[in-house]
Amino acid sequence: MKALLSTAYWPNLHQFYYFLNSEEVLIESHDHYQKQSFRNRTVILSANGPLNLSIPMRHSTDPSEMLISYTGGWQRVHWGAITSAYQNSPYFEFFSDAIQHFYDGEGYLSLREYNKAQLKCIYEILKLNVNFKETESYSKHPEPLLDLREIIHPKKNHATDERVVNKLGTPYYQTFSAKFPFTENLSILDLLFNTGLNSKDYLRE
Repeated sequence: MKALLSTAYWPNLHQFYYFLNSEEVLIESHDHYQKQSFRNRTVILSANGPLNLSIPMRHSTDPSEMLISYTGGWQRVHWGAITSAYQNSPYFEFFSDAIQHFYDGEGYLSLREYNKAQLKCIYEILKLNVNFKETESYSKHPEPLLDLREIIHPKKNHATDERVVNKLGTPYYQTFSAKFPFTENLSILDLLFNTGLNSKDYLRE
């Protein structure tokens, strides 16, 4: 299977399933930015339930250019939320330094580059061979690729994807499991901080 995915901020488990189970993954690098998508949004499990974290974007004359805005102190807010949510999880202390790096300074202007660097970080932590690359041009109908660019979306239920519904419905330990029922399809950070290197086994077929 070869899959085509949109760029994503700390990808959710629906998307990461395809990174682990595809022979090759293409990440779309020529589409236009869309609001209310996972391109600049991730969902973690906080003490108050699922929490959306969104990166603010700044205007560009090129609609395919995704530029990060560093106003408003979102890095401090995001890292504070991640720390509060996972500091008591089993593997936070092992991986937090590598993750915190992405909230220091303003080293990334491009959202695509920021997300790609995060993805490479997760691959390094999980000791995975890189199987993804970026598209060279935009194609509306990229056959024979499995086009998931608009399938994995906040407004669409992952349970409609028969490939992942059973896998993502399988409970794993979550930090606030005593407070909330199992919450499916969160950010890869939730799985990583709670299950460590076993994240691969949870998602792989």
